[in-house]
Amino acid sequence: MSKTLTRTLALLGTLVALSAATLDASAATIRVKCETRTGRSSASIDGAALAAGTYSAVLTSGTHTARSLVANSVAGEVGFDFDSNPKDIRQGATPIATNFIVGGRATGKLLNSRGTVVAQQTVACRAN
Repeated sequence: MSKTLTRTLALLGTLVALSAATLDASAATIRVKCETRTGRSSASIDGAALAAGTYSAVLTSGTHTARSLVANSVAGEVGFDFDSNPKDIRQGATPIATNFIVGGRATGKLLNSRGTVVAQQTVACRAN
């Protein structure tokens, strides 16, 4: 085999390895659930298949945005709650306004410690 062919094959092998690493890094999954009731908005953002580390979540609906505190992933998972109910806020939910959810839709994002979005999902919210 020529040196040029050997180098080309080595470069291709490196590119394939880097592509596989990129796919693994983007394997994170997200589940967003939200609900509106008279006088209440609530949502949860759950991530799975995450690398070890710290994460935060951002919930957006219409022009409203709320950001959670940072949490460590445990066994590749992390979860965040957002709520307008004072009891849920006392139990650790990120506070949001009772009218936070606009138009029956919300977007959840998971951010790693560098602030990079690792997963995102927009969902229709359940209305009660």
